[in-house]
Amino acid sequence: MAVPLWCSAAITALSLVLPLSASAELQERHRSPREQRPADLLLLREWTTIDGAFAIGVHNAKPDPRDPDARTIVVWVESPSQVELAVDTLRCAPQSPLRLTRQGQRLLIKELNPGGAITEANRLDHQIWWAACHPDQAGKDPELLQETAQRLGYSGQLREQQQVLPGNPR
Repeated sequence: MAVPLWCSAAITALSLVLPLSASAELQERHRSPREQRPADLLLLREWTTIDGAFAIGVHNAKPDPRDPDARTIVVWVESPSQVELAVDTLRCAPQSPLRLTRQGQRLLIKELNPGGAITEANRLDHQIWWAACHPDQAGKDPELLQETAQRLGYSGQLREQQQVLPGNPR
């Protein structure tokens, strides 16, 4: 049985189109982490190692409808091969500012001191806190925000500490 000419042409056309669309779909699924960045991403740190480019940023800060002093923010951790997302909760109250975040299965409760000393150990916590709690200061060096913190009612005299709560042991 002979294949009609129009069927042969359709099969040829499909064989040309299918690999291209499959290739486009594959490319879409395998975009680099940099290409996946949301439009509102605020980069807080970028660095390069022998393994490639890394970045940490935040986006999508939102007030908590149940607590006027609380905010949530998405933390974006980008490596050369993947992106990890975490949703942090922050308390913005001058008496007790803090950041709740996860590290693996563990919950970290970080009590902060806006307007206080900034070190390499607490810089990222403060950058995330400022981006969530006072978005107009987002992206600024927290070490330079002491006067702003005092103007906003933060004493700069709070004790910074961290509690680590174990996660689900399963």
